[in-house]
Amino acid sequence: MSNLDQIAKLSGFSKATVSRVLNHSPHVSQATRDKITNIMEELDYVPNGNAISLSKGQTQQIGMVTEGINEVMLPFLNSFVETASQHGYQTIIYTSGGDPQKELQAFEDMRRKRVDALVISTCVNDLALLGSYCKYGPIVSWQRMELPEIASVAMNQYDGYMLGLEHVIQRGYTRIANAFGRPSSMNTLSRINAYEDMMRKYELPVYPHWSRTGVYSIRQGEQLVRELLGGAEERPNAILCANDLVAAGIVSEARRQQLRIPEDLAVVGFDNTELAHTLGITSVYNPIADQAKNAFHLLLSKLKGVEEEQQILQYCLVQRATT
Repeated sequence: MSNLDQIAKLSGFSKATVSRVLNHSPHVSQATRDKITNIMEELDYVPNGNAISLSKGQTQQIGMVTEGINEVMLPFLNSFVETASQHGYQTIIYTSGGDPQKELQAFEDMRRKRVDALVISTCVNDLALLGSYCKYGPIVSWQRMELPEIASVAMNQYDGYMLGLEHVIQRGYTRIANAFGRPSSMNTLSRINAYEDMMRKYELPVYPHWSRTGVYSIRQGEQLVRELLGGAEERPNAILCANDLVAAGIVSEARRQQLRIPEDLAVVGFDNTELAHTLGITSVYNPIADQAKNAFHLLLSKLKGVEEEQQILQYCLVQRATT
């Protein structure tokens, strides 16, 4: 006799009624629910999670796809996991390490109904391939992508970068260098456009050799200072950074080289993390945690078939000692 049969026999109710109690159906009286629940406790019965998921058609699990976990994505990850948990969903983290085949495991898991939906932090596969999985479940991206099948909650970093550029120019810095992130990302392209537009607006010279891509870390920020300022006759007097980690590296190395911050070199970070607050770095506030909440609610609206309100978000500049 199965556990379900045993519970039904001891309670005097049908297996269908027992199943409704297991699935928290509202169509069961409280007295019936209490009696069946008490019998399950006496038998130390633990419901089969997979069976319940099959009966509901959902696993209550959402996959998060990322190349790896770093300081930049932690606010997004933490906010998404917490928000999902508040709504009864678990988050499974899929880290690819940049391996396209490993990344596809997350999408295959959605196809096999092991997760209900996916949120992309970063991805490495061809976007058209990833978009083909939308027929198996909703996919939302934090990464900006030109793919109509996959909705994105990313903000246009053109707007945030313009705030940083306007700030340093208004304070008299005109020789501006840039430490950009991933060369092929839409965010980097948006920042490059912002830089060129702002230089054009104020009729300032563009210095292509002072703009570097692929700069993400503290050590890379330190190296950039050595490359741009070491022995050069003409030096930048302001650097805008891909994130606050890079800004921290630039500030640290500049001070080692006896440069005055901000008199000799102004530094602007991006994201306004705790690191920027601790080190007194001017930074562009990027509402990452709220973007994660928007991502979850967008997925939930697709899973539940109801409209979930999206927060309207914007960047702002937080001025500190480095400008």
